[in-house]
Amino acid sequence: MRPDPVTNGDFAAALVNHDLPAPAGLHRSGARVARRFAVYRNNVAVSLVDALAAIYPTLQNLLGEEFFRAMAHVYIRDNLPTSPLMFTYGASFPAFVEAFGPARDLPFLGDVARVERAWLDAFHAADRAPLDPLALAGVAPDTLPEIRFEPHPASHLLRLPHAAGTIVGRDRAGLPLDGLDPFQPEAVLITRPTYDVSVTVLTAAASVFIDALMTGGTFEEACDAAESADPGADIAGILTLTLASGAFNGLRLPQRGAAR
Repeated sequence: MRPDPVTNGDFAAALVNHDLPAPAGLHRSGARVARRFAVYRNNVAVSLVDALAAIYPTLQNLLGEEFFRAMAHVYIRDNLPTSPLMFTYGASFPAFVEAFGPARDLPFLGDVARVERAWLDAFHAADRAPLDPLALAGVAPDTLPEIRFEPHPASHLLRLPHAAGTIVGRDRAGLPLDGLDPFQPEAVLITRPTYDVSVTVLTAAASVFIDALMTGGTFEEACDAAESADPGADIAGILTLTLASGAFNGLRLPQRGAAR
């Protein structure tokens, strides 16, 4: 009798779980097939772990290669790729890291992974020319309060309970983390105005200003949010930072006759 056919689910599960035997429905049986399958399984596992290491290099540096790869092997058992594009793999890894028991003494690791994930997403986002700061010069003064900004596809704003933006920024620049308090909350703006991804840690006023614009608020509403967060906020400086960051790629002017 011919053996039962191998289902995709059984085959995929056996590929990443070394505790499972080779699927019984393979066309050949015996130790030789089992050894070949073991080699194939090992290659798949190594490829997935390598992909995670490439996506989350700071996380691996913090944990050490041995610990990181052991953790990644646990992750891949229940998280197979859903796309042939490997840069999309591991989107749920930050949440997994945050809940991973052996790393519970380092609660900031999940936020570090979130910054790294956003970095990769920004790198692969659609290309758009960033907003030219001179575009504001052509806006009539009475219209300026009601303009809205179009977010760049590569822009991400993360509000985190840990200093993950500083950790990633220093690590990727080859700078030491000595003296850094990882438990300081941070707002992190991740953009890609040209070819290089930028990670910027924002002040409280700048973060609510940019957040208001990214979520569809008007320029006036963004200014009000910044002044509420910090009555002494330098709105001109925040606007300069916002435009220089490349976080936006266009303006939307109010329609004539629209009620404020």
